[in-house]
Amino acid sequence: MSDPDRPLVFLVAGEPSGDEIGGRLIAALASATGSRLRFAGIGGEAMAAEGLKSLFPIAEISVMGLLEVLPRALVVRRRMRQTARAILALRPDVLVTIDSPGFANGVWRRLPRRGPPRVHYVAPTVWAWRPGRAGRLARKIDRLLTLLPFEAPYFEAEGLETTYVGHPVTESRPDPRARPDFRAGHGLDGRPVLGLLPGSRAGEIVRLLPALGAAAHRIAARRPGLAIVIPTLAGHARMIAAATASWPSPPIVCADRGRRSAAMAACDVAIAASGTATLELASLGVPMVVAYRVNPVTAALLRRMVKVDYVTIVNLLLERPSIPELLAENCRPDLLAAEADRLFDDAGARRAQLEDARTALEILSVGGRRPSERAAEAVLETARRANGETDE
Repeated sequence: MSDPDRPLVFLVAGEPSGDEIGGRLIAALASATGSRLRFAGIGGEAMAAEGLKSLFPIAEISVMGLLEVLPRALVVRRRMRQTARAILALRPDVLVTIDSPGFANGVWRRLPRRGPPRVHYVAPTVWAWRPGRAGRLARKIDRLLTLLPFEAPYFEAEGLETTYVGHPVTESRPDPRARPDFRAGHGLDGRPVLGLLPGSRAGEIVRLLPALGAAAHRIAARRPGLAIVIPTLAGHARMIAAATASWPSPPIVCADRGRRSAAMAACDVAIAASGTATLELASLGVPMVVAYRVNPVTAALLRRMVKVDYVTIVNLLLERPSIPELLAENCRPDLLAAEADRLFDDAGARRAQLEDARTALEILSVGGRRPSERAAEAVLETARRANGETDE
C-alpha cells in the first residue's frame, strides 16, 4: 500500500442495509490490521458506530424505484460529485462501494480509471433483470464480493474477479434472552405480538405503512390484546410515531439500534417490506408475510423487466413460495391480514416456514469464517496487489 503506516480505505454505502454491511466490514478490516487503517466515506448508524464520519447523511441518496429517484436526482448528482471530489483529494489505497449500484456508478464515472483499486460489495441483481449490467460492471471495477451463492458465474463470465463471501445475516447469533426480555420490558407477556417492518427508506415507509396499519387493525379486531411493534431506524422514528399516533392501538416504535433485533425477536408474526429485514426475521425464527409497494408506473415497468418469480431471498433460494409475497396491487390490507392471521393460527404453517428459513440460511453460510472477515481479506488483498505488494 502507498502508506504502510496509515492506509486509507474509502467506503461508500448508500442505504441502511449497505451501512450494516459496511459497519461489519470496517470492524473486520480494523481487526485484520491491528487498527492501523484510516476510514473515510459515506455511511449511516452502523458505520458511524465503527468510527466513520460520513461526508453527508445517507438518507439523502437512499432512494429506490425507477420513477421515485427523479425528484431527488439533483441532490443525488450533487452528492455523487462531492463523493468523487473527496476520493480524488484523499487518494485512498482502496475504494469500496457497497450495494446502491446507481450511486456507485455515478461516482465511478466521475473518477479516472487509473486510481485506487475498486471493490464493489453486493452484486447487482443481474439474475433478476438487465443481465447486460454484468459486462458493464466488469469494465468499471476490479473485484466484486457477492452475498448469494449463484451470483458469481454471471460476473466471472465477463472476466471480473468475483468472490462469494456469504450473507452478513449469517454472522448474527440470536440472543436467547432477547425475546423474553423485550416482551417483559414492554408488558407483552401473554399477548399476541405483530411486527410491522415498513422498510428502511422514507419513501418505502410512506407507501407501505398505511397498508400495514390497516392490516394490523383488521388483525386486532379478531385478536384481543394484540400488540404492534415497529422496529425501525433512528432517522425514521419521528415520522413513524406521527403517522401512527391516531391508530386505535399505538404501536411500540423501537429505533434503538441495539434493541431492534430484540424487537423483531419479540414478534409472533411479522409483515415486512421486501429486503434484508426478511432474512433477519428468518434468522430470529419469526414467521412473516412479505409486502411491497412502488409507484404504479414503476411496478408496470418492473413486471416487463424482471425475470424471476420471487423477491424474497428465502423463496429465491428454495425456488418456491415458502414466504407469502403480496406485492404491488396485491399489497392490500385484507390480503395481508388474512396471511398474517393464518400464521398466527396455524402452527403447522409457522413450523414449515421456519424450517424452510433454516434451510435457506444454511445455503447462505460459508463454513468456518464470517462473511465480513472474508470480505476484509479480499479488500486487503486487492489493495496490496494494486500497490505492488505480495501476500506472505
